[in-house]
Amino acid sequence: MTAEEEARRLDETDPLPTLRGEFLVPPAPGGEYEEAAYFAGNSLGLQPRAVAGRLREELDDWARLAVEGHTRARRPWVDYHELLREPAARLVGALPHEVVAMNSLTVNLHLMMASFYRPAGDRTRIVIEDSAFPSDSYAVASQAVHHGLDPAATVVRLEPRPGEDELRTEDVVAFLEREGGTVALVLLGGVNYLTGQLMDMPAITKAGRAAGAVVGWDLAHAAGNVPLRLHDWDVDFAAWCTYKYLNSGPGAVAGCFVHERHVRDASVPKLAGWWGTDPAVRFRMDPAIAPPASADAWQLSNPPIMALAPVLASLEIFDRAGMDALRAKSERLTGYLAARLAETGARIITPADPAARGAQLSLRVADAGGLVRRLAEARGVVADAREPDVVRLAPAPLYCTFHDCHRAAEALRDLV
Repeated sequence: MTAEEEARRLDETDPLPTLRGEFLVPPAPGGEYEEAAYFAGNSLGLQPRAVAGRLREELDDWARLAVEGHTRARRPWVDYHELLREPAARLVGALPHEVVAMNSLTVNLHLMMASFYRPAGDRTRIVIEDSAFPSDSYAVASQAVHHGLDPAATVVRLEPRPGEDELRTEDVVAFLEREGGTVALVLLGGVNYLTGQLMDMPAITKAGRAAGAVVGWDLAHAAGNVPLRLHDWDVDFAAWCTYKYLNSGPGAVAGCFVHERHVRDASVPKLAGWWGTDPAVRFRMDPAIAPPASADAWQLSNPPIMALAPVLASLEIFDRAGMDALRAKSERLTGYLAARLAETGARIITPADPAARGAQLSLRVADAGGLVRRLAEARGVVADAREPDVVRLAPAPLYCTFHDCHRAAEALRDLV
C-alpha cells in the first residue's frame, strides 16, 4: 500500500467522518488536485456553506421588514445574541449566563481588564507569555500606562528555558508561588499562537488564584480547537475570536466568559453601554443602568446581525460534531502529520505529546515566507508563516483530512 493509499484508507475508516463537504474549500492551482489542502484554519477558518443562506435570510428580513425586523424577523434582531448563548457555553464549558457574543477579541480583553485589572500597592504586575500574540502585548502594556504604570516594570513576560520552545507549566506555577504577591493579573494564551502549545489551564488557573491574582485566558487559538471547562476550572474571565477554528469569517464577532461569581457581584466595575442594561427595562430609556446578573452586563451596543449570523451557523456545526469527538480526531491528524513530517527532517517546535498541543504543528525553517508561497503555488498546500522562521500547519478536524496531511508532508519533503 502506498503512502497516499494509506492516507485515503485512514480517511475512509476514521470514527469521525470528515465534514469537509459542509465548507467551501479554495481550489488548488496546478491541476493535480481540485481543492487546496488547507492548513491555515488557525488564522482564518473556511466558510461554512450554510453561511450564505443565513445572510440572505437576514438581508431579506431587512428588506421586507425594515425596523420591524428587530421584533418580527424570523430570528428577531433585538435579542439575536441570545441564540448563541447556549452553544457558546457548551463550546467553552460554561454556564449559559457566563458567556456572551460581542465585539472583537482585543476589545473584550480591554473590557475585562477594565473590570479585573486593579493594581494596588505591591500587586501591580501582569503576567503574559513572552511569545504572546502582539495584540495581547499591546493591550496589557496600554493598560499599565492607563493606570500610570511603567509597562517595562509592570508586564512580566515568561520565557521557556534556554534551548526550549515550550513554556513549562511547573515554571509558571513556581513563578506564581514565588512572586504571586506582586501579580494582579495572569493573562496567557490557552493555545500559543506560534508553537501550538496547549497550556495546562486548570493548573495555572489554580496557582494564579491561590496567589491572589485574577486569571484570564486569551482563547483565540483554543476555542473550537480543544475542549474547555472554564466554569469548572474557576477561570475569572476569558475571551476568544471566532474567525479561526470557529470558521465565522474575517473579523467575526468574538466571545467572552465571566465566571458567575463575578456576574452576580454588582460591585464589579464595568464600562457601560445600552445593551449592558437589563432588557426588561432597556427601552424605558432610563439614564440609570440596571445591569443583569450575567455576562450580558459587559455588552455595550446592540448586536451586529450580519456579523453574528455566520457565528451561529458555525456553532451549530460544532454542536453536531461535538468537541470531544473533534479533539480526538485532531490528535489523530496531528499524530499522523507529525510522523510524516519526521521523514522530512523538519524541526517541529510544537510539543510532541498530542495532549499538550492543539490542532497545529509549527516548523522552524529558513525563509518561512518563501516556503509557504512555494507550498501554495506548487502544491496547493495552504499554510502560513510567522516571521522570521516558523511555518504553521493546522489540520483543523472539521475539514482537514489524512490525505491533506499526506499532501503537506510530500510537498515539504520535496521543497525543504
